[in-house]
Order: sequence, then C-alpha cells, then structure tokens
Amino acid sequence: MLAEPLRLQDVRNTSTFRLTLAFGLVFALGVAVLLGLIYELSARELTNRSDRILRTEAVLLSAVPAAQLPDRIRTEISRNTSGLNYFELKAIDGEHVAGNIRMSRSPAPDHASDIAAGVVGDRPIRLLAVRIASDETLLIGRDISPVVDLRHRVLAILIWSGLATALSVLVSGFALSLAPLRRLRDLQRASRVIAAGNLEARMPLMGRGDELDLFAGTVNTMVEEVGRVVAQVKGVTDAVAHDLRTPLTRVRSQLYRVRQSPGVETQAAAMIEAATEDLDVVLDRFAALLRISELEARGRRAGFGAIDLSRLARDVCDLYEPLAEERSVSLELLSSPETEVRGDAKLLFEAVSNLVDNAIKFVAEGGHVAVAVAASAHGPIIEVRDDGPGIAPDERRAVLRRFHRSADVADVPGTGLGLSVVAAIVHLHGFGLEFDDAEPGLVVRIRCEEAQDGREIHFTRQPMKTGR
Repeated sequence: MLAEPLRLQDVRNTSTFRLTLAFGLVFALGVAVLLGLIYELSARELTNRSDRILRTEAVLLSAVPAAQLPDRIRTEISRNTSGLNYFELKAIDGEHVAGNIRMSRSPAPDHASDIAAGVVGDRPIRLLAVRIASDETLLIGRDISPVVDLRHRVLAILIWSGLATALSVLVSGFALSLAPLRRLRDLQRASRVIAAGNLEARMPLMGRGDELDLFAGTVNTMVEEVGRVVAQVKGVTDAVAHDLRTPLTRVRSQLYRVRQSPGVETQAAAMIEAATEDLDVVLDRFAALLRISELEARGRRAGFGAIDLSRLARDVCDLYEPLAEERSVSLELLSSPETEVRGDAKLLFEAVSNLVDNAIKFVAEGGHVAVAVAASAHGPIIEVRDDGPGIAPDERRAVLRRFHRSADVADVPGTGLGLSVVAAIVHLHGFGLEFDDAEPGLVVRIRCEEAQDGREIHFTRQPMKTGR
C-alpha cells in the first residue's frame, strides 16, 4: 500500500499550522511593538540629549558680548567639544558674520531641527537657532550621525527580525503539522478500509492519549459494536439459508416425483410445476446468500495467481453467446491487449459472467452488449457495456445490497443477489467497482488495481432513467 504524498495545501489547512501561524503573528506583532518602542524611546532620548547640549551652549554664547562673539565662535569651532562643530552668526539683515556654515534659511528661533547630510556638510546635524541680545541670530549645530546610525540599525533590526520571525513561524508551523497530518492520513486509510466492509480493521492508536487517540478509540469501539451486530445478523441469515435449503430441496424432489407420476391431472401438474419454479427461485437465493457469505469469510488470497484477462473475457463471451443469440442480442468482444493480473480466475470469471448475464437479461431485443479489457495508468480494467435502461444514479448503491430489485424490472427473472456477489468478489481482490452512464445504457467497470486506502466503489455521471 503506497503512502499518499503530503501536499502543501493539506499542511496549510491543518489546525496545528493555523494555530502556530496565529500565535506566531501575535508574537511577531509583540516583537515589532517592543522594537518600535525601543527605537522611538532611544531616538527621542538621544535627540533630547542633543537639544540640551545645544541649549546649554547657546546660553553660554548668548552671555558673550556682541563684539567678542565672532572670536568666541571661531574658538569653539577650533575646540570642537561634544560634537559642537557647526556655528553661524547672522546679522539683523541676515548677512553672514562668522561661523563655518552658511544657512540660507534659518530655523525658527528657539527651535531645533534636523538638517540632512549634504546641506551644510557630509554629515547630518541637529541645528538650533537663538536670538541674542543684539538681535542677531546664532545658529549652533551638533553632529547627530550616531543618532541617525542608531535609527537605521534599529529599523534594520526591526525589519530583519520580523522577517526571521515570520520565516521561523512558517517553518515551525509546517514542521509541527507533519506528524498530526501523517496520523490523520493513517486514520483516513483505516476508515476507508472499514467503510469498504472490513470490520476487522481498527484505527491506529499511538498511546499518547491526545485528541486523535481519543477519537480513534471511540471509532474502534463503535466499529467493534457494529461488527458484532452485523455478524449476528449475517449469522442468522446464513443459518436460515443453510437450514432451509435441505428441506426445500427435499420438497422440490418430492414435487418433481409427483409431477412425473402417471395419472396426475393436467391442472394439478401445472400447479406442481409452478410450485417447483417458486422453489427454484428460493433455492437460487439461498445459494447466492451462502456464496456471498463464503466470499466474505475467505478474506485471504493464498490461491491467487496470474490471470490472462483477455482470455477470461473471451471465455465469458463464448459461454454467453448462445444466450445472447436466443434473446437476439449482439454480444461483442472488443479487441484488448494481453493483460495479466493476480487473482482467483474462477472468482473473476464468476464476477464477469454475472455482469454479462445481467446485461443480456436487461437489454431489449436487438440490443448490444460489449465486453472489453483496457489498460489504464493504474492497472487493467474489465468493462461490460450495454445499451439497456441502465441504473438510476440514486439506485447505484442500492443495487449492491442483497435482494434489492427495482420496481421497473419486477417482471425480469432474478434473485437480486447477482451484483452483491460481484461486489463481494471485487472486494476480496481489493479491486474497484465502478458504475457509469453509457448514454444510453450502463457501463460497469472492474478496476483491477490495488486501492491505496481500501476497496472503493465509484458512482459517476448522472442521467439514467430506470433501474435494474
């Protein structure tokens, strides 16, 4: 049994992945808010520190007499203390008096602002403008490259940490989702095997006591109870069929002897013949019931071997050719490649024979039945196609149940167990049974391939008018 590959979409749809993603996004948002707060507080503190240094220097220079201020500015420029290396003194009319910068537009008095690199030099500065006693304007600037670098570094850290957090959340969500998804696939495979009729199968338990183990344990208890009830019902049915077959066969034999006795009136003979025919129908049903029980009880493939499906289809057509001619039905064996499959040749012959017998029985006089063996990517296919009334879509599952017969075909002889036998044989081999619309008519396919998740029966397409 091949393991179905895990798809990215399946991982993405798991609750584990979604919860991990949700918690990861909350964590990432918290980290972003924290880093943003650190960035904002650090930048504000450094800016306020620069402003305090600038205002302290402005107070000192404002106390210097106006005549000595240009010389004092030149001295401060040469000293370059605390990064205070940008000065300008402007006259009342805005003319440059002293300093190492020339600002065409001065900031508002008593207001500090950031000046980008390249405006007055190759570095960004924080510039403060103050009005001194002589109504001149004094500009004092401080290099704030460390502050700008810190801002850039914190912003880069914020971006890269966010990306790293998002990536780690995705990877963690994917990794944490793999194990539950694999366990879920195991549970799905087990459920399909159980749904296909194998009530001996059970959901796998890991012994962790988690929610999946609790769910699997509950399902196992339910399947065990269902299996017990089904076994009781089947046991009663099989016992009734087995116990009644012998006395009914004896009654039929006695009626037959009476029918052959001399002196039996014509009316009595006709009644005896009708009773014999009714007993034959009952005995056929009992035989089919016991045959289905036998197939379901086998559950093993020790006697399997290689089967030539083309030869099997040819033998079935040879067997039913006289019946088809009697009913004026065209029975055709389509050309097919030589294909081998492992199985029980007698059982597969019985299954295909039942399908061909049904097709011939239900098509109208002059109808057409075709048998073919085809190849597909997953294995060979046995196909029986007819142009009869077909099976209504809502009855395609019901016809596999024992004794089910549509009201539209009540006049056609049969026990209602033929397709049940076919389904049991297909199930034993692990093949797939598929009903499709032949437009008009019915196509029944036996897909001779091992189903990965249990044995399946497919019902496809829609338009059909009556059921068999």
